[in-house]
Parts: sequence; structure tokens; C-alpha cells
Amino acid sequence: MKENFTRREFLQTACIGISALSVASVPTNVFGSNEDQKNSSLPSCDVIVVGSGGAGLRAAVAAKAENPNLSVIVVTKSMPSRNATSMAEGGINGVTDTSNGDSYELHSFDTIKGGAYLSDQDSVIKFCELAGKAIHELDYLGMPFSRGKDGKVTRRMMGGASKKRCNYSADKTGHIVMHTCLDDAITNGVKFLMDYELLDIATKDAKAEGVVVRNIRTGDITPILAKSIIIATGGYARIFWNRTSNPYSTTGDGVAAALRAGIAFKDAEMVQFHPTGVVHGGTLITEAARGEGGYLINNQGERFMAKYAKEKMELAPRDIVARAIETEIREGRGYGEGIEAHVLLDVRHLGKDKIIKKLPQIRHTGLLFENLDLTDSPIGIRPTAHYSMGGIDVKSMDDMATYTSGVFCAGEASCISIHGANRLGGNSLADAVVTGKLSGIGAAKYASKAKFTDSGLLEEIAKKWREKIKNVANGEGTPNDLYAIREELGKQNWDNMGIYRTGDKLESLYKKIYELQKRYDTLHIQNTNPIYNTAITDYIELGNLLLLSRAVCFAAINRKESRGAHTREDYPKRDDANFLKHSLVTLENNEMKLSWRDVSISKFPIKEGK
Repeated sequence: MKENFTRREFLQTACIGISALSVASVPTNVFGSNEDQKNSSLPSCDVIVVGSGGAGLRAAVAAKAENPNLSVIVVTKSMPSRNATSMAEGGINGVTDTSNGDSYELHSFDTIKGGAYLSDQDSVIKFCELAGKAIHELDYLGMPFSRGKDGKVTRRMMGGASKKRCNYSADKTGHIVMHTCLDDAITNGVKFLMDYELLDIATKDAKAEGVVVRNIRTGDITPILAKSIIIATGGYARIFWNRTSNPYSTTGDGVAAALRAGIAFKDAEMVQFHPTGVVHGGTLITEAARGEGGYLINNQGERFMAKYAKEKMELAPRDIVARAIETEIREGRGYGEGIEAHVLLDVRHLGKDKIIKKLPQIRHTGLLFENLDLTDSPIGIRPTAHYSMGGIDVKSMDDMATYTSGVFCAGEASCISIHGANRLGGNSLADAVVTGKLSGIGAAKYASKAKFTDSGLLEEIAKKWREKIKNVANGEGTPNDLYAIREELGKQNWDNMGIYRTGDKLESLYKKIYELQKRYDTLHIQNTNPIYNTAITDYIELGNLLLLSRAVCFAAINRKESRGAHTREDYPKRDDANFLKHSLVTLENNEMKLSWRDVSISKFPIKEGK
């Protein structure tokens, strides 16, 4: 791609409309061996990638590389540069240098131990082997990593790691990964349906038929036939609306659509709370601040992590650090009150030059959100909902296929159980680029042999959505109703399903979510204009957040133990005898059902949690 490629050029050359899609030929008899073909009335695409973060972009490029004859499009709610990948800061994990004694095996062990042994070990081992290779690929694509005097990519320590293996670009690594992947996608001719949101995926007899999308600009709802669907829509931590580091668009659309389509939601209860979000709102202060040597301080001036993880201190795994901060606040050693109670993160001793060179993004965040300069002052922080270890149940890491033929998944939307009950810092970006590539290859191979299927289900789903939105946007509502429900949902989730959980709180929350759902079901919106109707977009996203909140709470109620990010005060011990297994939530007749699957143990024996 040429230098100084503008947004206008992106819109003109890489973005297409629905009219640019082909009309598919589909079998008239899907059970026959030599079917007659007919033209469907619906637009079609061989491989549809939903989501334009690092995972989605790597998937699209990999699909085109696997079979250049396939049509591949990326469906995205906004400019690809506005996603959760671009907000990741600290770095990307992967073993690229073994001179310090590091190895794929050690990276695997750190990941499994950090995940409180809920990780499927074969998946972790494969992931760690591919992570280093993925970093070399990004380097080859021209990603501007921070480098030492020897010209090699620099690495820093991150929480839960035993070696320096977090490769970084200052503290803007995700932003730079995303732009590198976007440049590569445009260079390879990937096309985008921009300003389109996923409403649902259509599956029949455990086989994908396509997706239903809404054009945010016009309000048009369109079904699209697809042989393969890759869901790369990111996580669902926005269920904690009032306090999360996620972008506003990360509302779990793909996970919710998969759940409605009958695909299991795996380890839903495992939501990570990053230890350091700014006091007001929860915007991220990267773990790199502690990786470079930052201190956590309570109101008595103590580096209190010595009480909780004497050896690792501030670089203990995230679940441990988050609980330590909350404990300090609960026991009166924090600053402030209520949701704005906090402790301090202090990096002043690192020196102004180092902060400006290695931590420019968090300095900017401090100035923007708290009106203070980290070179002069410590910043108030508190844990913030950050990452979804749970996600769409994936059958095999080899191709990131789900148990529904033709549906693939990548990145944070997926759950192949790499991260278990707690993700290590630096593993998320590696997850995105590794699983993105695998899903793209898998989806392309499947699409190369598959045929389009048009049973009429797609148009049926689209018709229901058109009727639903017509009924909701009738001009009779009060705009505040929608946003009041969203705020209340975030508050209830934080208060009752946050870092510390109990059965009573979770049961109470489950009932409250039903009450909020009833209010949601009677909503009406004042604005009837379909053109850029953001209230309708918010309405659809809130529906997904309510569904996912119910699933997360349901799984949390039933996991009667404490493991990783899931801390039950009424069940404070890790219970390997009964809960060394994955929760699987499914939706049947709008009711949550739960089943369990054993964790895959292969190389590393289970050790007691300490």
C-alpha cells in the first residue's frame, strides 16, 4: 500500500456496498448428488468475516491467500481503526529469542498456570509455538516495533511471565498491530462492508447459511448468503458498562448471535478485570507501566503487593493484583469513596525521559482523563472490566471451526481455552493474530468445497428484524429509557458480578436482569428516521448485552468455586475435583441451559493454587 493512503481513498477503493456482491447459485435439492442449480435472490459471498480488529483482518488476508478465487469481505460497524485491538497497549507475547532461557514450553507453562489450569493444554502449546512466528510475520510486514541498539525487537516483563517475552511498540502496540494488519489487508485487496452491524447468523441442521446485517447509514436490513462465516467481533466486557476499558462498540454482537443460533457460549463467567483503569470510567492504564517498574501504593504509602505476592509484587497475574487492589479499598486503605475509590499507580521514579519514550500513551491518558502528568504525579487507578476469556465454543484450534459447519471464530470472540480462567498480559494480541490466521485458512478450505444453501431461513430472520425495528422505532418512547436500562445493567453487573462474587448476589442479579429485559422488551424510540439512527444501533447492542449478562451470571452461579478471575467469597477455594471443567451455556426457547466439558490435560500436571 502506498504511503499517505487517506481515509477517502480507503472508502473509495476498499469499501463496497451490498450491490457489489454476487447472486449465488444454490442447489435445488441439497440432498442430491448431482443437483440442479438455481440463482438465489440474495447477495452472496464465499467467506464473510464479521469484525475488523486484528483477528478479523488476519483472517481475511489468510482466507484470500489460501484460495484467491474466493470472494472475501469484512463486515465492520465502523472504521477498522476503531476497535479493541487498537486499544491494547502493553505488547504482544511470543518467544522470539531463547538466549535468556525462554522457550515455547516455558511460555506454555506460564499461560496454563496463570489461567488457573482451566486452559486446554494442547491448544496452549500450539498457540505458544505459533505466537513467536506471528511476531516474525508482523515484523516482516513492516510493523515498527521498538528496538534496542542491536536493532532487535525489544521485550519487557508482563504479569505472570517468568521471562521477558512481551514484544512492544512503546505502549501503543495494539494500535500499531492493527494498522499493520489493516495495511496488509488493503494491500491484498480485502474489501469491507463498513457501517454494517451483525444482527444474526443463520444456521440450519448445524450448518451455516449466512448472516443478516443492518446498514447503519440507511437502516436497510439485508440477508447475505455465505459458505463460511468467521466471527471476530471481540469480547463482551461492555456488560460492565459503567466501568470497562473496552470501546463502546464492543458489545459482544457475534457471541450473542452465535448463542441465538444454538452455538455454545464457553466459560462465560470468566471475565478479566484489569488491575489498572483510571478512576473515572475505567480507561486502561497498561500493564507495561508495572512492567517497566511502576509501583502500586495505598493511602498509607505502602507498596501493598508485598502482602499478596511477595516475589512477583506488581507483576503477579492480573487476577491476583486486581483482588489485592479491591481488598485494600474494602479494608479502608484506598482513597475516595464509592465507585471512585482507588489506590495509586506511581511511575515518577522511572524518570521523565523513560516515561515519554516507553509510556507515552498512558501519559496522554492521564492528561486526558485525570488532568495530571504521570511524570509529576501518581495516578488514581482501580480494576476495570477488560477481557473475555470466555467466548464462542471452538471445536479445534487447527482451523478455529465451531461445532456448526461453516461457522468459524477468532480472537476474543472465540474460546479455544488458551487463557483459561485468567489471561496473561501480552497474550491477547498474540491470540488475535494467531487464531485470526488459522480461522481464515480453515474457513477458506471449507468454502472451497462447500455450496451455498438458501432454505429461506435468512430472509425469515431478516423479516423478523425489520418488523421488530419498525415496532420499536415508532416515535412514542422517551430516549432516556434506553440509556437508563443500559446504565442500570452496568451498575448491577459491577456491584453483584464484579471482582468479588457470592451466590446471593448472583441470584439477585439474575432476577434483576430479567426485570431489565422486561423493560427493554417494551421500549419504544422517538426517532423514526432510519438514516444514521444511532438510537436503533444502541437498542440492538443493548439487547446483546442483556442476553450476554444473563449467560455470564448463569454460569457464575453454577461455578461454585474460586478460580482465576472468578472469585466466589462463599466458595473461596479452587475445587479441581468438581470444577476442573469448562462451562457451556446454550439457549433453548430463550432459557439458559448449562453443561460441562472436562479440561484437556496433556503435558503439565495440575498443581495446587497458591
